[in-house]
Amino acid sequence: MKFALSYSCGKESSLALHRLVAEGHEPVCLITVINAAQRRSYFHGADPAMLRRYAEALGSPIVLCPTDGSDYAEAFERGLERARELGAEAVAFGDIDIEEHRRWEEERCANTGLQPLFPLWGQPRQKVVEELLELGFRCIVKCIDTERLPRTLLGKPLTRERVRQIAACGADPCGENGEYHTLVTDGPPFIRPLELRIGSVVELGRYAAADIRLADEGATAGIALETKTITIIR
Repeated sequence: MKFALSYSCGKESSLALHRLVAEGHEPVCLITVINAAQRRSYFHGADPAMLRRYAEALGSPIVLCPTDGSDYAEAFERGLERARELGAEAVAFGDIDIEEHRRWEEERCANTGLQPLFPLWGQPRQKVVEELLELGFRCIVKCIDTERLPRTLLGKPLTRERVRQIAACGADPCGENGEYHTLVTDGPPFIRPLELRIGSVVELGRYAAADIRLADEGATAGIALETKTITIIR
């Protein structure tokens, strides 16, 4: 089956991609919603240059859906329509067990005539993060809820020891309740790893995020964004 992937650049969506490809399904594109004002992806904070690099590293074009948040659902559906034009029959999501999220995604798919796929659904959260690490995924902690987790985790690789540290704080090991978000830099679906550099910490009220950028950001500053690799849906 040909599918599009709702891609956050984080660990669960990357694992969902790996599982579907391993089962013989064919990805036709990635879909990412971005904050139109900040020009970064929601929740994980990847900018267009980084998102283009993800598309190249994963070997799939990426469709960006800008929104100010007021038309988030409509923006995502525009991305799904573009995925259909590229040949997608289904859309995959990295959700594990939050019913509200699944219902929202199923509604978007119903509105655009695409089949929803949930390859991680119903898996124990601890098992999911353990599988990620066993498969060799490399994940950097991008953002944390400072009321649940220490700032020292920011910009650090996700390891078994850090997963234990997260659990010891009373947080979900996968961060499914928003305790933390990651950027994946390597793993089974990647043609090549992403080289990133870790900058300063940015305070975002209750949350804090590491300013993570491409290691060679200066060389990509002038790239043309609307190419065969990356498309911005208006």
